[in-house]
Amino acid sequence: MFDIDHYDYELPEHLIAQIPAERRDHSHLLVVDRRRRGFSDHFFYDLPSLLKPGDLLVVNNTQVVPARLFGRKKSGGRVEILILDHPTTDSDGRESRLCLLKSSKRPREGSSLFFDNNLSGVVESVKPDGLLRIRFQGVSSLEHYLEDHGTVPVPPYIRREEGSGLTQLDRERYQTVFARMKGAVAAPTAGLHFTRETNTLLTQSGIALVEVTLHVGYGTFKAVRTKDIRKHRVGEEEFFIEAGAADAIRRAKSDGRRVIAVGTTVVRALETAAATMESIGPCRGKTDLLITPGFRFRLIDGLLTNFHLPRSSLLFLVSALAGLDLIKEAYRHAVENSYRFYSYGDAMLIV
Repeated sequence: MFDIDHYDYELPEHLIAQIPAERRDHSHLLVVDRRRRGFSDHFFYDLPSLLKPGDLLVVNNTQVVPARLFGRKKSGGRVEILILDHPTTDSDGRESRLCLLKSSKRPREGSSLFFDNNLSGVVESVKPDGLLRIRFQGVSSLEHYLEDHGTVPVPPYIRREEGSGLTQLDRERYQTVFARMKGAVAAPTAGLHFTRETNTLLTQSGIALVEVTLHVGYGTFKAVRTKDIRKHRVGEEEFFIEAGAADAIRRAKSDGRRVIAVGTTVVRALETAAATMESIGPCRGKTDLLITPGFRFRLIDGLLTNFHLPRSSLLFLVSALAGLDLIKEAYRHAVENSYRFYSYGDAMLIV
């Protein structure tokens, strides 16, 4: 179960969702029953009727920063960068950031990059895996510049060209309705299906929602290059669990009610916290938790998630919860029934 080849599957390209469902809660929802080892097909708006009164849903309120920029080198060659981290400001007020670069030829240290509206950058250092540290200058606030001129960094399997008319759609729909804490480079996609109306119906059905924060980082999506999946390393991601959320989770566990994570990011935040304290409490920190089959889940009783890429750490996680064989059967069912896959695709509820 630890061989990477066990986590492969065939997916027709037309099932990779390029745009979201017309309405968030009209995506399909596959329910996977671990005890009965069976599946049932629904729409996401059925969720309130599929859960039990007293269930607690834990969502991620991180917000994706529009941190993707297109520019050029001094030679005129095009570059595309994704700004990955929070700023450190030097004594001149210039901001230095870790960035992921896409270019035909990687710039050298000391070389200049140029972007629209007076923004420029100097490459301070070149790191492995296409990473650079760039010092930006020419604008009073890089954060304000990104809000005005940056684009949302949708994953590469969602095909977007520079200046695409779909970039405005992405600005709205590649954020969850819970998004309020800036810092992510990708959306916690399980939350993309929720609407204000769905949340109201959940509350009316006796199902509570609480928020935690995990800022999705580049490391989550690093390709797995090890034969033994246990040797893979994901990058650190910052997370926060406030007192109110911790209290609600602790009460639910004490009462014997189910705690259902909305997304793998929530699983990693909660299970990291549970591993470091006797009883879940308010905390903040960083996690590089890799969850593979055999992992003992301490807090979560169910998971709402999207369909994940083959040979990915996220597929390891859902297999750890539901079992690799059952997940493979569920994915086959989803393909045969034309479910839409990945970030803008449909959802799965594992209970």
